[in-house]
Amino acid sequence: MRFVRSSRALLAGAALFVGVMGALAQPASANMEEAVKALQAGDVVAAEKDLQVLAKERDPRAQFLLGLYVYGNAESKLFDLNKAAPLLLDASERGYLPAMIPLAGAYAEGKGVPKSLIEAYKWCAIAEKWNVPNAQLALDQASRELKPDELEKAKAAAAAYQFKTK
Repeated sequence: MRFVRSSRALLAGAALFVGVMGALAQPASANMEEAVKALQAGDVVAAEKDLQVLAKERDPRAQFLLGLYVYGNAESKLFDLNKAAPLLLDASERGYLPAMIPLAGAYAEGKGVPKSLIEAYKWCAIAEKWNVPNAQLALDQASRELKPDELEKAKAAAAAYQFKTK
């Protein structure tokens, strides 16, 4: 299970998704718009500056973009998985669906978080429950890597999980 794949198509899709979700979920932010433009132009330094303001306010869209594209992309000059994973975790814990599969990959590979196939499965299962694209594929892969007792523990953790409200 790969943590981050670098590609313009993935970035464009995420930017579109974040833009649409932002328009549906809350008023558009000038910082978010500028950050997405900066990411599309490959300027991760400018994107980081704009996104950090929103991430400090715990905007899950900003956390996702910072975690996946600014700190989680090996091609970024600001690459730092120890900064990426906590942002993806906080966004996921509060129900931001796009962050869940990259977070599961981080757990599966032990990148920025302790390696845990149980946690990887849990986040894939939660994402699949909420119909995240490609979650079933990631869930299938994660389940093949677990022993039967670990799989049961992971399923129970996913079933019991409740999103944080703060």
